[in-house]
Amino acid sequence: MAALAPVSSAHRARVLRALGVTPWVRRLPPEIVTATAEVTPAAVSSGECVVLLPAGCSQRELDLLGRALMTSGATVARAPRIEVSKGQLPAAPEARAYLVFGEAQAHALGRELPAATLSRAHIVLADEPAGILASAAGKRRLWNALRSLRRALAAPME
Repeated sequence: MAALAPVSSAHRARVLRALGVTPWVRRLPPEIVTATAEVTPAAVSSGECVVLLPAGCSQRELDLLGRALMTSGATVARAPRIEVSKGQLPAAPEARAYLVFGEAQAHALGRELPAATLSRAHIVLADEPAGILASAAGKRRLWNALRSLRRALAAPME
């Protein structure tokens, strides 16, 4: 049996076009980028959504959160992700909605933002990423939190 000669990509494209086949190109998922202390209030002020994470999340936890956030649309998937370290926010961003992972991050947000901003914003609390990975109930609460966040972002601004 004779070995087949490699075919050039131009020849392959001509043959596929002649057969009426449209080649599809697989899209790669976007990289998961976490915002850390370099975030400035001007960079995220008056945004749609901000995600607050505990410092030191594992790569597995960040991967899970990135995939979950991508299911909620571009606004949530591209939301700045700020790590709260030692109960301190590196910046006090203003946004329409906050997705907060863990009570410690919620307390830090409450300490940093003015009361008027807090009263206007929709704050959604979810379990810490380690708790989400550990139990089905944590995953269920995350999906409920994301649903609540999507509704808040879909509502017209007041």
